[in-house]
Amino acid sequence: MKKVAKKPVVVVDGSNICFDDIIAVARDGAAVAIGKDKSFVRRMERTRQILMESLSKNIPVYGVNTGYGKSCGQRMPIDIALKNCENIFRFHGCGTGEPLGIEETRAAILCRIICLARGYSGVSTALLQQMADFLNWGITPVVPCEGSVGASGDLTPMSYIGACLAGDREVVYRGERMPTIKAMKKAGLKPYKYLPKEPLSMVNGTTAMTGIAALAVERAGRILNAAIYATALSVHALKGNAHHYHPVLAEAKPFPGQAFVAAEIARLLKTKGATGGLEDDALETLQDPYSLRCAPQVLGVLSDALSWIKKWVEIEANSSNDNPLFDPATGAVLMGGNFYGGHIAFAMDGLKAVLASVADMCDRQTMLLVDPNRNRGLPGDLVGIDTKENGLHHGFKAMSISSSALTAEALKGTMPAASFSRSTESHNQDKVSMGTIAARDAERICTLTERVLSIHLLAAAQACDIRGSVQARPMLAKTQQKIRAVSPPVIADRPLDSDIENMCMAVRYTDFFRIE
Repeated sequence: MKKVAKKPVVVVDGSNICFDDIIAVARDGAAVAIGKDKSFVRRMERTRQILMESLSKNIPVYGVNTGYGKSCGQRMPIDIALKNCENIFRFHGCGTGEPLGIEETRAAILCRIICLARGYSGVSTALLQQMADFLNWGITPVVPCEGSVGASGDLTPMSYIGACLAGDREVVYRGERMPTIKAMKKAGLKPYKYLPKEPLSMVNGTTAMTGIAALAVERAGRILNAAIYATALSVHALKGNAHHYHPVLAEAKPFPGQAFVAAEIARLLKTKGATGGLEDDALETLQDPYSLRCAPQVLGVLSDALSWIKKWVEIEANSSNDNPLFDPATGAVLMGGNFYGGHIAFAMDGLKAVLASVADMCDRQTMLLVDPNRNRGLPGDLVGIDTKENGLHHGFKAMSISSSALTAEALKGTMPAASFSRSTESHNQDKVSMGTIAARDAERICTLTERVLSIHLLAAAQACDIRGSVQARPMLAKTQQKIRAVSPPVIADRPLDSDIENMCMAVRYTDFFRIE
């Protein structure tokens, strides 16, 4: 009998969880285990003890024996406080819009486990285990995407996750949307009974925006790689100049991302054996249009941006962004603003701008490919030869229009969300991050850019089929074969919407455009 490979396990014990492990859990279904190390358990128990001692001494602990936000001056007897602690899930149940994606929600749950496992929040390991059980059983809360200003964190989105742990609201389980309690019964799980402060700790923080951001960053990396391949295909199809990617140019302007992109395009353009006059054809043009010539300078920005954006997302994910926090060393109750999502907001506003720029570059390359006045001898709109009938065909005419529309929408979405901070909650939350909106914007622009890029890849493959000689460049020939496994050449007019979607899935989920 063939052995079934075990899923990798990500152990959460208060130590750093790397970005790739977050993606492994969110996207690939890696299992999550809560650490059993004695020092980790003691730290968790220590802050739990600080909380309970503070309550027994009637020391005000925000959100536990006080009201929330502007109402924090109100005090509650401990018996009433314990009875009403889950009420925060109820009155924050006002989210609107479509649900967050399954992967983004899973990333958010994992980020909450990581946050609370840092040992500053005063929660129990049982709460961490309940979240791990949801992830491991594939039970995903239905979380409306709208309603967070990104400080006091993601209160409304996380209220849905918090309520689901207790058996309320709805989840997606085995592809079906159902009441949470039904899914829990199927999985053999019981509703969680919250301890003091734990409901507040579930909602007060940057978890939803960080989960969304993590998936956007991962997708952006794949977009970068695929755009490099699309550019190389376009250079070949347009008889472009490989010397635009000479290493001395990168040496003269030493941004790491620019050098990386130029080197990869040059690698893909390497020839083998007889070149069919490729170099002579390219020399006739001397300089290519900017969308080709400056591809390393355009894509290099995304490459360099991802290096710090990825780091920021990982730091945020591994932070204790709850409020209040407890100092394990001194026992002090600390009330601050770690829930403010400013770093995620800035990172996502930057990411969406550079992604839209990539979409614009890809759209411009597509326009070069379809324009008979610019494409150096290719048929207008890349119309193929129909061997069965001689009717009029339109090739990539409509595809280029769709590309333009998608690009315009991506560019329109680059307005920084952080610039729209709104004073709210009786001016207690008078400065907010809008980090969740920025992350959602970035997610949307990822989708738009993937679609523009997919049209670009299909157009470039069509152009290479018509131009010929792609076999002289073995790396491009392999790429061409992969694209053709997803979408055949356009010979006669046919709908191409499914081809675009299939290409998007190849960009997002396969290794077609992998760069080591």
